[in-house]
Amino acid sequence: MEKKLSFSQVLAIGFMLFAMFLGAGNVIFAPMVGQQAGTNIWIAMGGFLITGVGLVLLAIIALTRGGGTVEKLTERVHPVFATIFSILLFLCLGPIYVIPRTTSVVYEIAIHPLIETKSNGSLYLFIFSVIFIVLTILLSWNTTKFVDRLGKIITPIFAILLLLLIGKSIFTPMGKIGQPQGEYIQSVDAFLKGFVQGYYTMDVLAAFVFGGIFIKSISSLGIKSEKEVSKLFIKAGIVTIIGLVGLQVSMAWIGASSVDAIGFRENGGEVLAQGSKVLFGQIGIYIIGTIIFLTGITTNVACLAAVSEYFERIIPSISYKIWLILFSILSLIITNFGLNKILTLASPILLLLYPLAIALIVLIFTNNLFKGHQSVYIGTMIGVGFVAILDALKDGIIAPEAIYSIFGFIPLIENGAGWIITGLIGFLIGLIVAKSRKEPSTMINIAG
Repeated sequence: MEKKLSFSQVLAIGFMLFAMFLGAGNVIFAPMVGQQAGTNIWIAMGGFLITGVGLVLLAIIALTRGGGTVEKLTERVHPVFATIFSILLFLCLGPIYVIPRTTSVVYEIAIHPLIETKSNGSLYLFIFSVIFIVLTILLSWNTTKFVDRLGKIITPIFAILLLLLIGKSIFTPMGKIGQPQGEYIQSVDAFLKGFVQGYYTMDVLAAFVFGGIFIKSISSLGIKSEKEVSKLFIKAGIVTIIGLVGLQVSMAWIGASSVDAIGFRENGGEVLAQGSKVLFGQIGIYIIGTIIFLTGITTNVACLAAVSEYFERIIPSISYKIWLILFSILSLIITNFGLNKILTLASPILLLLYPLAIALIVLIFTNNLFKGHQSVYIGTMIGVGFVAILDALKDGIIAPEAIYSIFGFIPLIENGAGWIITGLIGFLIGLIVAKSRKEPSTMINIAG
């Protein structure tokens, strides 16, 4: 007989999933959107919430419909694509980018301001990163403890601190919302800029990554059938979405109302650190430091566990715990290159992977309309991937002028959304090919 979970257990699982998503990226990008968008904040955040939050729930639902893991979902395109996309995705969400970025952001916001001397910064970063990553290993060691450790302990603590910070910013705001800046001046541009900025939370990609570790975690609670796992995953996803919407809007508000008090800042970490100090005085540094530390550790635990679980699946001769250690060492090495170098890797990777992930979600939801023909998946991915590669290249400062000169005729390419048009063209070509070849249908059962 299938075990039924109580409401409190479902809520705890929802908090666990929320904690897995809630990392440094969730609290440092929206404040910058708020500062730059000014009075266009709600237009910009409309775009931001679509890619940074709304698509997360769709990704979770798509994952449950597509087989429960990112490998099964991407195999609908082609096994080779599935392997390449999955490996890039897990490495990006793990030791190559997210774990080093998170560790560095935690150091810069929570630790660095407390160090009186600014010398030997590299040594302090090394010492902190070793301690932080060892703690990540310990919390990731047994995934069956995720619900207790993340959902019942860590999440409520930083949730209370976040509510304290947000409440203070609402009842005693730092200043008035200013005028929009740069690319946020025009409403359409503000929406598209916010849309692309939502990529940087990495939450849609994280949804694909966390699927396997989530299923493994809740199986310890006696939930075994795929149907019940899918239902629980979606319920937890709804809790997560509600939390993320509230968080992102609040972070954007803090950024938008902070300009009078702290001026324009280079990154969201500075906005939050200086804003917290204005709101609470010196103790504000400790409040934001604790928030960033806790959000950082939950992100690292989730990502390290997920990438290790994935590589254990594809290379079972090496155990989960060995992968934990190997990826932790790699993360430690990359972390100590410094935050600036780590961040320079982010944008091109995201501009490549995010459009492909969004296209996969759309294809899963429309699968039965085009009868799941593989040619449609392939055509769409080629169309999307072509412009995504161009966006990644020009963002990486590789021949941007030549790319604009040659491919500037593609609508929305200057706004980072040209892949939508080429993806639609690829979809139509794939559909024509599928009909001409009389490809077999691959329907998805969405009942129940």
